[in-house]
Order: sequence, then C-alpha cells, then structure tokens
Amino acid sequence: MLYKDDVPNVEVGVEVARSFSSPGPVVSSALPAGAVAMVVHRGAYERLGSSHRAVKEWCATNGREPAGPRWEIYGDWHDDPARLETEVYYLLK
Repeated sequence: MLYKDDVPNVEVGVEVARSFSSPGPVVSSALPAGAVAMVVHRGAYERLGSSHRAVKEWCATNGREPAGPRWEIYGDWHDDPARLETEVYYLLK
C-alpha cells in the first residue's frame, strides 16, 4: 500500500513484472524512485506502527528527512502472525 500523504490518499496494488494498459478501473503505476529508509517488520500487522516509528527515529538520528510518500509491501500470508513479513519504506528527500 502506497501512502501518498498523511490525508491519507492511498493506492493499493499488486506487484507485476511489467507495466500494462487497461481500459477499466485497474491501472498500471509505479512506486516512487529514489533513496529510501526501510525496515522489515516481522510479526502481526497490528504492531506495524512500531516499525514505522523505527524508520522515523532512524531518519531523525541520521539527519535524513522523509519526502512524504511511504509504502508497505506485504509478504505471503501465514496463519501464524509470527511468520508474517511486511517491508516498510519511506522515500527520502
């Protein structure tokens, strides 16, 4: 899920190998390009906030500023929450 800002204006997507054209409501798009700060969150989705805080703290400690867009890439589903993995990215200025 790509969070374009804090409103939130979001874009939900599925990773594909290449862009495509579609006459319907499904459109091809791309994640923002550039330097990012990221963390791999392992565990239940309701604890994702701790990973977002970790990236923000890393940025503050290392003199980096988020540009605004941030996104999450969800790994394969598992019934065991301990096996869930979510990549959390923040685009940097």
